[in-house]
Amino acid sequence: MLRYVTTNAGKVREAREYLDGVEQLDYDYTEIQASELGPIAARGAREAYRHAGEPVLVDDAGLFVEGFDGFPGPYSAYVEDTLGVETVQRLVARELDEPPRASFRCVLAYCDGAPFEASPDPVDRDDRSAAAAAGEARERDESVGDEAEGREALPVKLFHGTVRGRIVEARGDGGFGYDPVFEHDGTTFGEMSAAEKNAVSHRGRAFAKFAEWFPERGE
Repeated sequence: MLRYVTTNAGKVREAREYLDGVEQLDYDYTEIQASELGPIAARGAREAYRHAGEPVLVDDAGLFVEGFDGFPGPYSAYVEDTLGVETVQRLVARELDEPPRASFRCVLAYCDGAPFEASPDPVDRDDRSAAAAAGEARERDESVGDEAEGREALPVKLFHGTVRGRIVEARGDGGFGYDPVFEHDGTTFGEMSAAEKNAVSHRGRAFAKFAEWFPERGE
């Protein structure tokens, strides 16, 4: 069984389009502040694995607007909660040329407590491949938390997905979050069916990579 750590049932349905045996785990892991998605997802996966004691997936995703230095990026959920999606759209439209370019990005972090064999995809970037191979290396990045807490770094494998588009006035009532204001190939995510969105979304692309790799884990 693979535990997907999320409170969003829609994400679980997306995951099941790519993998069997995915179950939701409602666990409130510590979400660190970082300028990139990878460390946030990796830290969450380590914490969730220690809580669950079985293989886990944690994702972190964000909307990155060109011309705003990627803002809101890793802070997308906080900005959505405090300002609202349509406020972000109006701000972007006022400050940037229409229609502003943006990308949705997602990082999936997988942890099962064991090392990983070498593969074309790096293991949690930087020196984390050494941690996976030797099982003894410490995290150099204290923001990830293990070294700061005096624990051995658990290996984490990352899978990235990106979809490019533009920020437009809200259209459609499907999806969630920034979906109604993100247009890809002339259609907002809010106007797409779940299947249409899943076929092109940043999370879907990350899951496609993970689903291709994951069966090898059991061999």
